Order: sequence, then C-alpha cells, then structure tokens
Amino acid sequence: MSNRLCKAAMTEGLADARLRATPRLSRLYRVWSEGGAGLMITGNVQIDRQVLERPGNVAIDLTDAETTSVAARTRLADWARAGTASGNHLWMQISHAGRQSPRYVTSRPVAPSAVQLEILGNYARPRALTETGIVDLIARFAAVAAIARETGFTGVQVHGAHGYLISSFLSPVTNRRTDAWGGSLEHRARFLIETLRAVRTAVGPDFPVGLKLNSDDFRQGGFSNQECLQVVAWLNDESVDLLEVSGGTYEQPRLLGFEGKRDSAVPVRESTRRREAYFAAYAEDIRKVARMPLMITGGFRSRAAMEAAIGQGDCDVIGLGRPLCTEPGLPRRLLTGEADRAVAWEDRLKLASRGWLSPASPLLPARVMNVLGAQGWYYQQIFRLADSGSPDTSLGLLQAAAAYLKDEVSTAWRVRRVRRRSARGSAQ
Repeated sequence: MSNRLCKAAMTEGLADARLRATPRLSRLYRVWSEGGAGLMITGNVQIDRQVLERPGNVAIDLTDAETTSVAARTRLADWARAGTASGNHLWMQISHAGRQSPRYVTSRPVAPSAVQLEILGNYARPRALTETGIVDLIARFAAVAAIARETGFTGVQVHGAHGYLISSFLSPVTNRRTDAWGGSLEHRARFLIETLRAVRTAVGPDFPVGLKLNSDDFRQGGFSNQECLQVVAWLNDESVDLLEVSGGTYEQPRLLGFEGKRDSAVPVRESTRRREAYFAAYAEDIRKVARMPLMITGGFRSRAAMEAAIGQGDCDVIGLGRPLCTEPGLPRRLLTGEADRAVAWEDRLKLASRGWLSPASPLLPARVMNVLGAQGWYYQQIFRLADSGSPDTSLGLLQAAAAYLKDEVSTAWRVRRVRRRSARGSAQ
C-alpha cells in the first residue's frame, strides 16, 4: 500500500438486473481510485444471487451461469482495472446477507437458526441451514475469492460483521444450533474459521485476505467484545492479512453512528462516545491480542484523529466510508495537507430532519428516519459519482429517502423479472 488510508466497503447498488458489474461501477471506482487512497474495498459481492443485502448487489453465484460467465468475468475485470487505475489496491468484499435480506429481495433467507429479524416487517423468517448447506456456502466463498484473483482484484475481504451470515453464526442470539456449528463460542466461530481457511486455499499464500469483524454486536446476549477478543486470538493462527474492526447489526446500527432498539442495546463505553472514531476504544483492546495489521472504520473525520490513531499504534490503516461519497478526493487532500478534515454531513442531515419530523411522529420516529434518510442520501451521492463524477450535496433528506425507496423497488422488480425468465428457461 502506498499510504494508510482505505476507502472502506459501502454497498453501491449498481449491478445490472442479472447482478453483474456495470460500467457505472467502473466509473465510480475510477473516481475513487483517483482520490488517493492506498487501499479500496468494494461493497459486498454476494455469493448467493437469491439472498442479497439489496437488489443492486453484484453477485457471483456458482449455480448461476450468467453471474459466472465469460461476459460476467469480463465485467469484473473492467471493474478491477478501473479501481486500480492509480496504482492502489482494490480488494473484493465477499459476503452473504443471511437473514438480513429484505422481503422485496427474497421470501426465503437463510441463517444458522430460524430467528427472524423484526424491523418494520421487512424481513422474512429465515430457514435454518443444514450442514450440507453450510459446507456448500463455505465452498462458494472460496470459489468467489478465486474468481476475484483471476479477474484482477488485488485482494479479498471476508465480511464477518454487521449481522450478515458469518456474523449471525457468531452471535448466540441468532445461532441457537446444538450441533458442531453452534453452542460454544468455538463452535459458533467454526463457520468463520473454515471459510477463511477455504478462501486461503483457493487464492494461495501470496494473495491478501482480510476480514471484517464486529468488535461487539452492541445488543444484549449477542456477540460480545470479550468473545471478539477470543476469536481474534484464534485468528492469530490463521492467515489473515488485515483485520477491520467494526460493530453493530441492523438492530443496533452502530456502524452508522446510531442506536437501534433501546430495549436490547448494550451501553457504549463513555470513552467511545467522546471519541471521533466509533470503535477506537474497542480496537485498543483488540490490538493487545491481534498479531495481524488492524484497520478501524467508522467516524473518522479529522486528519488529527487519523494521525493520532496511527501514531499511537491503535491501528495500521484508517477506513473512510461516507466522507468519500461527497469528497472522493479527500484522501489525497489529507495526505498533501490541503484538507484538515472531512465535512460532517451526518450532523447537518440530523439537524435538517428536526424541522419536519418530531420524535413523536405518527409516521416514523425521528431516529429511524435519520438512519433511513441519511442512508438514502449517501446512496444517492454514490449514484451521482457513478454517473457524473460529482456529488449533489443540495439534495434534501426526504427527497433522498424517497429516491432510495424508489430505486430499491424498481431494481428489485427488474431482478425478479430476470429470475422468473431464467426459471422458465431452465424448466423448458
């Protein structure tokens, strides 16, 4: 890496209806490549086209000829080439959404156990995976990693955080199995460990393999910080080149700087509340255990805080997400001293919402709308970077939320239509 800054993974929603990479993705990543970060990590590339985090995900599904065809791989190669145009690294984040796949994507998500995610009625009850299904998914992670290497990506990151499939295996709340894949922490961590081993075997010893891991789920009875420290100790014996520290799930979206369901939340350390970076205090404890390089993502906005985190040895790499949606050239400007900090659009968006949405709103609580509205706002900035290379910060929060919902529904409809055609073709 040429520097210690990383464009962290953010879901892009720019795949075509067949879930393949597109020219829009290539244009977006060329813009980010020119921004100066030494490492970039893609949004989550799904290993199962039936269970997506959102309908615009890129998928590489071994059971689907279209997502693994020569044409699909050519598109991946175009994406990789654009994303490394400035000589930086581009790692593919590989993921499975698990139970956090919305109803408008699938009515049959999968998970370690049949524990439903209850948020706005938008998630179906998942089917508990059989052992055969678990082994198949591990093989899929490995195969997608191999395709990433073949198509020009310079590394991969396995997504083991935020409540997605691997993360849900780690949590006692969502993993209630009594076989060798559940119960004790060692058994709950088996899916993660076996996946990392399979990925390493698939890509060889000289190809970077990273992992994104929750420092804490921040919910009662979930994957705790103490359990995280034990898993990291086990990871020291595996071949992990970069460990990214994050936290939270859809129920407790601390990764976005928000608290979710208050009746199940775990209090956050006061020192963490005062810090600029959400997970820095947790990373300090992980640093004492981890022997691999460490990356912190979430909340960094000022060069002073980034330099302090690196200089004090809290981490080796700084992850930047949302700031690069509005300031794609921020890494270069931070490195040259032209900028001292990113614009904190999150604070402005929260303030903007208070004028038209009260905490007692009959529609949605203000805190929920802040999450959904801000999320939609940043998604729209990604779309604008992909189309024109420039953001539109004049976009209103309510307008962005509406555009986000419209995009999701229309993309989901196109994906479903292609699936139905494919199913009819297979049946003939």
